[in-house]
Amino acid sequence: MHRADSVYDDVPSERYQFPKQYLTRAQQCEGDWIVYLEPSKVKNTKGYFAVAKVQEIISDPRNDNMHLALIEPGTYLDFGNPVPFRDASDLVEQGLLNEQNKISGRAQAAVRALSPSDFVRIIELGLGGGEGILPRNDLAGEEDGFREAQVSFQHIPPRERIIQLTNRVLRDRNFRKIVLRAYSERCAITGLRLINGGGRAEVEAAHIRPVEQSGPDIVSNGIALCGTAHWMFDRGLVGLSDDLVILVSRQTNDPERIKSMINSSGKLLAPERPADRPRDEFLAWHRENCFKS
Repeated sequence: MHRADSVYDDVPSERYQFPKQYLTRAQQCEGDWIVYLEPSKVKNTKGYFAVAKVQEIISDPRNDNMHLALIEPGTYLDFGNPVPFRDASDLVEQGLLNEQNKISGRAQAAVRALSPSDFVRIIELGLGGGEGILPRNDLAGEEDGFREAQVSFQHIPPRERIIQLTNRVLRDRNFRKIVLRAYSERCAITGLRLINGGGRAEVEAAHIRPVEQSGPDIVSNGIALCGTAHWMFDRGLVGLSDDLVILVSRQTNDPERIKSMINSSGKLLAPERPADRPRDEFLAWHRENCFKS
């Protein structure tokens, strides 16, 4: 379990901090995949919201009473479709039901084991369907590649499903979904929200720190940008300060025209949820390695 306002030193894509009482359970996850759940009592809870692989369990060097589950780089994946704790008919995590078919006390445990069937069910629900925000060059009705009506994963064995979690096409598709949802399908630099004739958003999901440079597929490493703004951002003609002021490179040949494209606030139109906004370390990486000051 994880919540954005947790008192624990958690960064879901990098580490999960937990007290000693959960050590034995956490050690069972070492080298295996886990699912993150935001508690039901959190306002507008995301439910089951991500999957990742635990690289190792270590003692927290900064806190003698805590341990850390370190996440294997490149494995964390936010769900394009956050999965509610309870669907229309029953619990998604069936392993929480006792012999009387009631929710057991295990539901309160911040670290607990998932059965293979529950794991696959949650992954299938979390990564299913395109819902109209597939890339604009993904032709409607196309028979090859990812379809807007995705084939069900319910009969795929857990091991095969895990292999799919590292698939680049799936990860790119899912990254686009979570970023466009966070930014309401609007370009965060220009403020434009354009929907094409097929009902698909004419905006792209840009990595702040590219995957090729060890950038993770997480919403806080992404920005929704129109094609031109994306091109300029990737080439360092525009950048962002830590307080999200949009910077224009002095090396561009037409700085005034670029400034005229920026929304009237002069700042990035950031997501409402603080946890979805660009993280300082990714912005710093872009300024130091990409932006042409």
